[in-house]
Amino acid sequence: MMGYYIIAGIIFLVSSYVSNKLKSKFKKYSNIRLQNGMSGAEIATKMLHDNGIRDVQVISTPGMLTDHYNPLKKTVNLSEGVYSQRNAAAAAVAAHEVGHAVQHATSYSWLTMRSKIVPAVGVASKLSNFVIMGGLILSASGMVLGNTVFLIGIMLFAITTLFTFITLPVEYDASNRALAWLENENMVTREEYAGAKDALKWAARTYLVAALGSLATLLYFISIFLGRRD
Repeated sequence: MMGYYIIAGIIFLVSSYVSNKLKSKFKKYSNIRLQNGMSGAEIATKMLHDNGIRDVQVISTPGMLTDHYNPLKKTVNLSEGVYSQRNAAAAAVAAHEVGHAVQHATSYSWLTMRSKIVPAVGVASKLSNFVIMGGLILSASGMVLGNTVFLIGIMLFAITTLFTFITLPVEYDASNRALAWLENENMVTREEYAGAKDALKWAARTYLVAALGSLATLLYFISIFLGRRD
C-alpha cells in the first residue's frame, strides 16, 4: 500500500497548493472594488434576469467559498463573502454560479449528464473505499472472493472518477458564461475583468486537480488488481 500513500500524499500537496492559491487570489481580488457598486447578490440577480430566468432565487449561505447552485431548489447560494460584497472576486463567483443556473435553464448536456449520475455517485463514494479495503483484506487472507470484491470496489471508485471528469466541462463552461456576460454587458472594467478571470481560473484548477488525483488513484488500484491476476 506504500504506492497508495505516495499518490495520496502528492495529491494532498498539490490540492493544498491550489486551494491556498485560490484563497489568496480571492483575497487579492476582494480588494478591487467594483466601479458599478453592485454586490454579488445584485450581480447574480441581474445576470439571471438578463438570461430570462425568473424562477431562481439568490440567497446567502454561511461559510467561505461555499457558493453553489442548487438545481432542485432553484437557488443560487452565495457565501457571506460574496453575497453582500462589491468587488471583482464577488462578481466572478456570483456570475459563475449563475452560469450553472443558465446551464440548467438551457439543458446543457454535460450538466444533464452529471445530474443523472449523482445518485449512483452518492452510493459509490460512500462504499468504494470500504469495498476496496475489504477486497484487499480478503485477498491477503487467501480467499478467492477477495479479488471479486476488490474489482467491485474499483468499479465503484471508477464511477466517482467519471463524475469528477464530467464536472470539468460543467465548471469551465459556467466560468466562460460568467466572463462573457461580465464583459459583454460592461459590468466590469478591464482591471476588474482580469481579476475575475484569474480568480475563476484558479477555482477551475481545484476541480482539475481532483479529477487527475482520482484518475491516478483509480489506475493504481487497477494495476494492483491486474498484478494479483498474474
